[in-house]
Amino acid sequence: MDTASHILLGVTLGGLATIDPSLNESDVAAAVMIGTILASNAPDFDAILRLKGMNSYNRHHRGITHSLPGLIIWPVIITILLVPMFSIHNHWPTMLLWSFLGVSLHVFLDMLNSYGVQCLRPLKKRWVHLDILAIFEPFLFVIHGAGQLLWFGFGYASGPMFLWVYIITFIYIGIRFIQHQALVKKVSQHIGAKGICHVIPTLHWLKWSFVMETDECFYTGTIRSGRVKVEDIYSKEESNEIIRATMGMDGVRAFLSFAQRVHVCSTVRGNGEGYEVHWSDVRFWHNSHLAFGVDIQFDRHMNVVEQTLGWRKKKWDPPYM
Repeated sequence: MDTASHILLGVTLGGLATIDPSLNESDVAAAVMIGTILASNAPDFDAILRLKGMNSYNRHHRGITHSLPGLIIWPVIITILLVPMFSIHNHWPTMLLWSFLGVSLHVFLDMLNSYGVQCLRPLKKRWVHLDILAIFEPFLFVIHGAGQLLWFGFGYASGPMFLWVYIITFIYIGIRFIQHQALVKKVSQHIGAKGICHVIPTLHWLKWSFVMETDECFYTGTIRSGRVKVEDIYSKEESNEIIRATMGMDGVRAFLSFAQRVHVCSTVRGNGEGYEVHWSDVRFWHNSHLAFGVDIQFDRHMNVVEQTLGWRKKKWDPPYM
């Protein structure tokens, strides 16, 4: 989920926390509010890895900071910082509980989108992504924003109101889950081949995209109002000397540690001036364009001229990840 939504849900979780009688004390309520906001964003503090470059960031983002140990470590750190700051030593269990809920909510919401998380580390390094919610969900942003407005602007009781907001939130997630499962089945039936199917949400309730990998190729397409349409088909290229030469590169290793539906192709540059290799994760496609991957350029003697890892799109262009 995007940073603005994580901040917003941190505030509304702090509002929900007021159902706890111990928050009748103003110092405790203030500490818990700050704690839930910090906790709702703490797993994304791995953004500091951008300072080491995109290879390091893409290899580790949503990894150990979103892991099983992270669910404990982040709340403990937040509790150790805030309890003495607000002198609420008798209420450290309350601080720890709501910080834990904030971190857990963050990881849970990130698990529901297509980028996913390595939330099972250290038991398993596999990426978990349920493809149920978009990175930004307008419906959730509106209902949580409206609740915050009613609380701060009109003095509504925060505890009971945000209890209903979160009930609606989880009902919405359940509906999207059922919708997603039905669409996966529909795409598989439409293509009529065995394979792995990803149905990926967009900002529009009735529009989804999909990627299906079979033994021979990748199918990409859209689902609009329940109608499935195949847009592009990407063949699986056999490995060759040019592609094999990229396998040990840092950018490719970082990409392969994250990517799941991998397409790779090689081409000759100009009139034999050199070669290009493009690694792409087909999940992140839009309008016949594979938007995320690694691009490597060689000269004619197989020396690396340029290597880039990341998005091949502007930040405001879809897909929104």
